[in-house]
Amino acid sequence: MSQPDFLPVLLGSDVNVYGMARSFHEAYGIKSVAVGKGRLNATSNSKIVTVECVEPNLEDDTVFCKTLIAFAGRYPDRTLLLVPCGDNYIKLLVRNQDKLRPYYRFECIDEALLMRLSIKESFYQVCEEHGFAFPKTTACTYENYKEIQLPFNFPVIIKPSNSVAYWNCHFPYKKKVFVANNQQEFTDILNAIYSSSYQDHLILQEYIPGDDSNMRVMNCYSGRDKKVKLIALGHALLEEHSPEGIGSYAAIISTCDRELAERMKRFLEDIGYIGFANFDMKYDPRDKQYKLFEMNLRQGRSSFYVTAAGYNLAKWLVDDVIEQKNMELTVATNEVLWSIIPKDVIFQYVKDASLKEKARNLIKEGKYCQSMQYKPDWSPKHALSFFLNQMNYRKKYKKYFGNKGLHE
Repeated sequence: MSQPDFLPVLLGSDVNVYGMARSFHEAYGIKSVAVGKGRLNATSNSKIVTVECVEPNLEDDTVFCKTLIAFAGRYPDRTLLLVPCGDNYIKLLVRNQDKLRPYYRFECIDEALLMRLSIKESFYQVCEEHGFAFPKTTACTYENYKEIQLPFNFPVIIKPSNSVAYWNCHFPYKKKVFVANNQQEFTDILNAIYSSSYQDHLILQEYIPGDDSNMRVMNCYSGRDKKVKLIALGHALLEEHSPEGIGSYAAIISTCDRELAERMKRFLEDIGYIGFANFDMKYDPRDKQYKLFEMNLRQGRSSFYVTAAGYNLAKWLVDDVIEQKNMELTVATNEVLWSIIPKDVIFQYVKDASLKEKARNLIKEGKYCQSMQYKPDWSPKHALSFFLNQMNYRKKYKKYFGNKGLHE
């Protein structure tokens, strides 16, 4: 394979970055470089990606621009393809896109659309405008949370409206998402959150019945012409259950829903979206509708399931941004089982017998992919890191499975 003349510059160092690096390596045989706030295990000891620049203050706009412009100077003769792999990085890129365009190739939306989509209250307004169902939802603020009256019954989901600000706050027993089963738990959780540096709105939602397997994830790519080029749906088997990982998918079977794909295509094209988008939704057995939870303005951390199914995410990005090809819509139909957790964890904690049988059959057929198991990236250090990672997942599920309250 001839070496391409572009270099992927990935923003971050987590499993999302590793998945994109693997996508680039599978498609082009190229090693990616990364810029991030720190070094995480997912991208350590790797032959396919190197975190070449670490800047702890990268979320400061001035530092972000200065760091990336200086980094571009390391590769004066390469076309640099910039790929944000986290909520904070896409927001930084959108805000500073004009300053970075002379140095990098990328496409993204404008700041006005970003604000409409990234703040959950306004995103639900957009959903309503376009006929998408979402859970019954209200919000509270630091000023009114002690007097808030819920318009629906318990259990109640509690999550931040501003995910970036929440990521940077700290308090005992912090979780990515909470579930309060009664008024006392609800009061305790709100008190704990607002005792931290987080002072923004909180989203309060009715709990949609059903376990992790009622969740669906949809990843899309919209080209620079604001037309959707790729839609890929995933049926979740398990989510992560550790405090920092709640709501992140751990095992997915890729699937297809043509009607849902067409609705999402119309939605993205109506709002003029550009780039990767990742939607979290849950099937509600009460009215047989998918209820949208949120939209991430990037590929999701579990999005390697799309590449694993045969629809390489890096190729769609390169064909659009670098090659500027005319591209038609592809709706993914291939089935594959993707995971970041051990197989035994899947079969121990998934409750649906039919889903477990489907997972077993896909494994037997060789349609199984573990993001971090990639033969070209094997080394003793990487193998040891992977082994410890899988052991850690077993411990986390044993300790935290089903725990979404204000306790360890």
